Amino acid sequence: MAKGKTTVFFCQNCGYESSKWMGQCPGCKEWNTMVEEKAPAKSKSSAGGSSRRQESSVPTSLTAVDIQEEERMTTHMAELDRVLGGGIVPGSLTLVGGDPGIGKSTLLLQVCRHMAADGHKVLYISGEESLRQIKIRANRIGSFADNLFLLCETSLEIVEQTIRSQMPAITIIDSIQTMYHEEISSAPGSVSQVRESTNVLLQLAKGLNISVFIVGHVTKEGTVAGPRVLEHMVDTVLYFEGDRHASYRILRGVKNRFGSTNEIGVFEMKEEGLVEVKNASEFMLSGKPEGASGSVVSCSMEGTRPMLLEIQALVCRSNFGIPRRQATGMDFNRLNLLMAVLEKRLGLQMSDCDAYVNLAGGMRIMEPAIDLGVSMAVVSSFKNRVIDDKTIAFGEIGLSGEVRGVSMAAQRVNEAAKLGFTTCILPEVNLKQVKSAAGMKLIGVKSVQDAIDLI
Repeated sequence: MAKGKTTVFFCQNCGYESSKWMGQCPGCKEWNTMVEEKAPAKSKSSAGGSSRRQESSVPTSLTAVDIQEEERMTTHMAELDRVLGGGIVPGSLTLVGGDPGIGKSTLLLQVCRHMAADGHKVLYISGEESLRQIKIRANRIGSFADNLFLLCETSLEIVEQTIRSQMPAITIIDSIQTMYHEEISSAPGSVSQVRESTNVLLQLAKGLNISVFIVGHVTKEGTVAGPRVLEHMVDTVLYFEGDRHASYRILRGVKNRFGSTNEIGVFEMKEEGLVEVKNASEFMLSGKPEGASGSVVSCSMEGTRPMLLEIQALVCRSNFGIPRRQATGMDFNRLNLLMAVLEKRLGLQMSDCDAYVNLAGGMRIMEPAIDLGVSMAVVSSFKNRVIDDKTIAFGEIGLSGEVRGVSMAAQRVNEAAKLGFTTCILPEVNLKQVKSAAGMKLIGVKSVQDAIDLI
């Protein structure tokens, strides 16, 4: 009699299951992502549960579905509510990821404090810290209401029983990699354990209408550890960005079924916890030097929020045969492309110069709307000419040197006018979309040559 398979292979990226090892995953086409784990045992209870669910499942007409919007629960943290799309949706499952020590647990503990103060029953389940450690951290944040309950447990069965018996409005799981199911023989944090734990929490959130927040560890690449299917199962994915040694933190919404994606919230780490930054643009421009060459202010859209940031460039003669290029906060290849356009279309000889570009404030921007600002900063440093401190520039640059239009140009101009900027250099095609702001001079340019002539 042939023995059953005791091990299976899972893809760490998408969760694809196979009976044998393969170099390339058939599901996501990634290489060397298959890992061997013990096959999960099928329980009779789970099989019976699935049959009961099949009997009770009945198709519903689309016209009969009620689309009344549920009332969201505010966290009393405007930056977090912005990223979530207006507040916490009852029955939602939210994944929070970030580097170690960046403030994930602190932020969620602050959310627990505000929600408990509003009268909501909150359950904080930790698999990494003891009750005493959580209490010490809570004392630094402030006073808490009596309806916040703590549980230190890693067994998924006990966690499920506790949630069903307590019936809290909000549940925090810190972290998903520490939870384990006894019927799965693999170690906690493995593909099987993370997938099964998330599935159980998803059923609890949707079945009991409980808002669940789960903390996920990240890999060295910056993505949540475990199968990529984890991000597909949850409703919202939030990532903490920034250097843990710096004071600022950026919370970015990568996925949101209840709001817009790529929204960001800016926080500052202080002794009492994370404090939200009301005016992120002003915070990013603080400490900007006056009368320095190679410094230009540009604007990028982060979700629906315009963000002003300072672009710094330093161009100097190289002492080596091969010039050095370095970009901090933007795509390195994009910098090489822009410098090639400046050399070809403007005739600037920078092939023997080192070039360093930095987006001050620690932001990482991938939007091509900052191309014009980067190019003007590079030329300003190369020619050692100072650009007016009250000037802002944004626009996408093509390979022919043309300046292409960008989205939401009116919001960018209005944000610059609020912070006292008097001149805006923007693509000429966007002039029709922008109404003249009070005290703002709008200059439309067709090519990067027109913008450089203004320096």
